Amino acid sequence: MRIVAGQYRSRVLKSPGKLRLRPTSDRLRETLFDILGPTVEDSLFVDVYAGTGAVGIEALSRGAREVILIEQHSAAVALIGKNLQQLGVIFGVEVLEMDALRGLEVLTSRHVLADFIFLDPPYKEAGEYERALDFLDSTHLLAPAGRIIVEHNRRRELPERLMRLERSRVVEQGDAALSFYRLAVAA
Repeated sequence: MRIVAGQYRSRVLKSPGKLRLRPTSDRLRETLFDILGPTVEDSLFVDVYAGTGAVGIEALSRGAREVILIEQHSAAVALIGKNLQQLGVIFGVEVLEMDALRGLEVLTSRHVLADFIFLDPPYKEAGEYERALDFLDSTHLLAPAGRIIVEHNRRRELPERLMRLERSRVVEQGDAALSFYRLAVAA
């Protein structure tokens, strides 16, 4: 796994090894950040189900002001720490070692306004997609012009619309897909 672009471009991240993680591929990360473009600069980027931290670290490399990584598994949190240390990252990143919903609740209680929230739950955990999207739909964690991006198996159907969120785009690449959500435009 490599950082695709930005300050840490071409730097190699430690891989999950024996950890049962499915990191976002370099190619899909490149596609994601090509779509987001310069809007990542000076943003607050939240990487939920962070795994190796590659997506959040990519956002930091591309100029995000702050990155918050939420990961519940201590071995994965240790791997994120090693990747951050290897890159010399000290500022602009926070790692929350807790369940995804608990982490989102903590951010909500802090009145965080995220520009981007990236969700990449384990593909087999169907309930995680619904729980996270339902929670985000009911809070004010997303900035008015913010985006929620969900990585999922391209065969998984995600809702087109919730109460406050609407899907604005789906990008498929191999077996993976990225669904982009934003606050719904009032009818």
